[in-house]
Parts: sequence; C-alpha cells; structure tokens
Amino acid sequence: MNDAFSVCVYCGSRDGADPAHAKAAAATGQLLARRGWRLVYGAGDVGLMGRVARAAQEAGAQTLGVIPVHLLAREAGKRDLSTFVITETMHERKKVMFMNADAIVLLPGGAGSLDELFEALTWAQLGLHAKPIVVLNSAGYWDPLVALIERIVDGGFAETSLTAFLTVVPDVAGLEAALSRAPGAA
Repeated sequence: MNDAFSVCVYCGSRDGADPAHAKAAAATGQLLARRGWRLVYGAGDVGLMGRVARAAQEAGAQTLGVIPVHLLAREAGKRDLSTFVITETMHERKKVMFMNADAIVLLPGGAGSLDELFEALTWAQLGLHAKPIVVLNSAGYWDPLVALIERIVDGGFAETSLTAFLTVVPDVAGLEAALSRAPGAA
C-alpha cells in the first residue's frame, strides 16, 4: 500500500505539435517528485505519458502505471515503474488509475484524455467523489474545452456548479499551487 499523495495524470500518447506541451509534461513529472507525490498514469512510454513518467522517475518519484494488455505494444508499456499493472480492458485501466489517485490532472491530449477527464468530471458532478480535478492549460491548449464546458452550462445542460469541479491553471506553478490545496497533499 502506498501512503504518498497520488496524482493521476491524463495526457497524450503523442507529444503534440507544440513543444510547450512536452516541457510541461516533464515539469509535471519533476514537480511530483519534488513534492514527494506519486505519479499514477497510463503506463505508456510514448508521447507526453512517457515524458511525465521519465521525468518523475529520474527525479525519484514513485510511479504507478496501468495499461490494458491490448496497448502494451502500441504505447510501449513502461515496465520499469515502481508498480506496473496490466489490465484486461480500458474500463479496468481507468478504474485502477482513478481508485489509486487523490487528485486528477489533465495535460494536453486527445480523445482518450478527454474520455478520462469527462468520466472523472461526471462522477464529481454526481457526488461520487470529491477529488480535485486540475486542467493544465499549456499554451492555451484547453481553451476550447473550457469554452465548451461554459457552453454546456449556458445551454442549460448542467448546473453552474459544473465549472466548480475543474480548476484550470496556465502552467506548472499553478498546478503545484492547486494540488497543494488538496487534502493530504502536505
């Protein structure tokens, strides 16, 4: 069992077009290590996932990676983590990651990252958890997402409280400040 404050990071299995995202991913891994927090993530060694994990490991952080068997080759499963878990399905992967985290962080990514975010956001909206959800809006990448969530509220499809479940920060310093306020982050 792990007693360290654990941060689940959802992010891309690609680097994306803007080099700022790769820098933010590495800085996030370094932040987790510096604070003594454990990284929980999708166990890939590619894209932003790999960058976060390698930076966290190199700086001495504990790491928990969770990957479904069908993605072991595609995402280059990173077997040298502190804990490496192989699941049968994507649903199991998301559950194991979520259940082993004290906070959720979204870095730039694609459809998979959005799927993970919206599941955690929906569960918060339904009162199933109170874990902080922090969006690292690297180089304004998530501006359209923030606008979409505001549109959902403005369109009458969610209460205004939906926006309160997300903390949007522009950089890793903002991420550290937001996570530091979480229960157990010390």
